[in-house]
Amino acid sequence: MRAFIASTIGVTCAAALAVPLVVPLGTGSAVAASAPRTAATTTEASGIQSLPLEPLAPEARSADGGGEVGLPARETEPFSLLGVVWADAAEELHGEAEVRTRALDGEWSGWQPLETHTDHAPDENTAEAAAGAVRGGTAPLWVGVSDAVEVRVWPEDGTAPVTGLPEGLSLELIDPDTGIDAAVAVDAAGTGVATADRGATPAAGVSGVSGDGAQAAPAAYPGPRPPITTRAGWGADESLRESAFAYTDMVKTVFVHHTAGGNNYSCAEAPALIRGIYRYHVQSQGWRDVGYNFFVDKCGTIYEGRAGGVDRAVQGAHTAGFNHNSMGVALLGSHGSSAPTKEAVNAVSQLSAWKLGLSGINPKSSRNRTSMGGGLYAKGVTVKMANISGHRDGFATECPGEQLYAQLPAIRSTAAGFQGR
Repeated sequence: MRAFIASTIGVTCAAALAVPLVVPLGTGSAVAASAPRTAATTTEASGIQSLPLEPLAPEARSADGGGEVGLPARETEPFSLLGVVWADAAEELHGEAEVRTRALDGEWSGWQPLETHTDHAPDENTAEAAAGAVRGGTAPLWVGVSDAVEVRVWPEDGTAPVTGLPEGLSLELIDPDTGIDAAVAVDAAGTGVATADRGATPAAGVSGVSGDGAQAAPAAYPGPRPPITTRAGWGADESLRESAFAYTDMVKTVFVHHTAGGNNYSCAEAPALIRGIYRYHVQSQGWRDVGYNFFVDKCGTIYEGRAGGVDRAVQGAHTAGFNHNSMGVALLGSHGSSAPTKEAVNAVSQLSAWKLGLSGINPKSSRNRTSMGGGLYAKGVTVKMANISGHRDGFATECPGEQLYAQLPAIRSTAAGFQGR
């Protein structure tokens, strides 16, 4: 058994506090110990510091930006993952956002962009999307354990005063180890393989959801079941999500994603990264559970995502318009200019072969899919899609990145080989 141990940071506080930095913009100097503290909106149990964004003074803006909002550099309680959220989930952030963070050793990162498109989301006609707590948000960014941050967001037209930005913008700083009382052992050898929950209760009132998601493997062309690390294996706090599950009829299409959160993580950190994304989707954006059905790290380890049974047709929130009868698998990392590892590509191939095989579907074929709306295609529009598609095939996005998208033909062929075709 290969075990990955995610260490516990053990940060506890009655309320997370923030200290404005008193150093010039762009320096890496230490924070003045005597700087006054100002409270952030957070609770000890949530593991999230929520900091409202405000108009920036001219000296704090980017060189080419105008009408910016953000936060001047400030000290915070430790966090490892961040994102920017806003009030209206249906609204786009037409602009750019970037952050820089300070590691515990005092070293500041360079400015890092945040992916601003709301392309991972529940379908607009579902109960999940209609929930009052659902908010828009950027893709979350993994930065490693940090204790200071600076952020700036500006509209695409660069106007001042600020126009074109959503209301209610705030920076979410997430400590994925909140609630983790002991080291989490992740079993990559498969002895902790996730199993179906035949007693699971479908979520009531979820439009377009039918049956219990059960899929029986057909006699011909079943793909081998790969080892899958369970939610317990990566340390999911099951009290955060909704208790019921949402199912569709079958998995007809696999949508391949990248998390767009950077490649600066080790495989040992992957469980913490997933816990951070889980908290961001559920607590910061108001989704019923983490959006993806599965994750794959750079070492090729597969992780169970949204709860409900890995061998069932669980409805996720990964490809707006096409979450029905599909599965979303996200590679941890960014693959616009960086190629995915062979281990990760092979894991996606094997997982896709198995999930499509449960429905008797050929990974190399295509089928007509009808949009539920909210994505690249209007509601009711039918489009022919490959049975293993990239996120960009259903939404106007760069996801899963040019380098990963280029691997899809090989993934389809390898998956078909796993099925014995």
